[in-house]
Order: sequence, then C-alpha cells, then structure tokens
Amino acid sequence: MARKILYLILGIGILLFCICPAQAFTAKTLDINVQGNGDAIITFDYALSWFENVAVFTHIADPNTELKSALENNYGKNVDVLAATGNEAKVLVHDFATRNTQGTAVTMTTPALSFQSAENVLKQYWFAPLINVDFSPDLTTVDFPDGYIAQYYNQIAIPQISHTMAY
Repeated sequence: MARKILYLILGIGILLFCICPAQAFTAKTLDINVQGNGDAIITFDYALSWFENVAVFTHIADPNTELKSALENNYGKNVDVLAATGNEAKVLVHDFATRNTQGTAVTMTTPALSFQSAENVLKQYWFAPLINVDFSPDLTTVDFPDGYIAQYYNQIAIPQISHTMAY
C-alpha cells in the first residue's frame, strides 16, 4: 500500500513538472563601469526561476562562474569575482578597455560583447530543454571615467565603443 502511494505521489510530481510553464533566465541589467586605467567593474543583474535557483543552489549551474569563464575565455582578460548573489554577479575585468593617448586626449575602446556564447554554454546542461532564456539585458550601460554613458536596450550584442576624453 505504501508503495502505491509513493508511485502516486511520484506520478503526480512528474505530471506537475511536465505541465508547468517553461522556466526562464532573464537578464535584467548589465552595467560596465570603465575605470581610468582600462579595468572595468561589470555588474550583471538577472532573474532566475525557481528551477534555476534549485540548479544554482545544488551547484549544477553557477551563473557567476559562467560569466567569469566567458569573459576570461573570450577576451583573454583576468577576471576577479567581487560579489556573487542569487541574482547578481559583480566582476572586475583587468585591462577591459584599451587606452590610446595622443597629447591631452585619451581614447578608450571597449570590446564588442555578445551574449550568444552564454546561450550556447547553457545548452550543454541537461536541464536546457526545460527552460527559456533571454540573455539580452533590458538595459546595458557603459560608463566612462569622464561621465560619458552609452546605453543599449534589449540587445544580445553590444558593439565596440570608442570614446575620447580630453584632459
């Protein structure tokens, strides 16, 4: 009798899991704060569904590690994780922007960014068919040391940005 109840509970659990709407990873904001020396503090805010929170909690997936790894592998830069919570990753990317000085002007150039590779990484996990992802942040902000700000809305890729500052 106890075995029948266990099978019934398991069957109901599987049924509920199958009819639940698809879960989603949603990128909220990406803030890239370029420092005067070319380093950047990058803050990535995202929302995880209950399913993804379970995956993170059980260490099946770690968005902070994935972000660090993607930045290091794609750009060949050293990355330090400054803070990591369930919905935010903050990293320091060394030498993120290149600096070119001519006289009293400094031109800083940030690399182009694409979130397509993050989607490809996620597809490697066993739970990938169970979730929908949106890697295009609602708002991406790139702040330069002189106060210049570039903003992008719902973009999966951010172009290279060159900004000249006069000192």
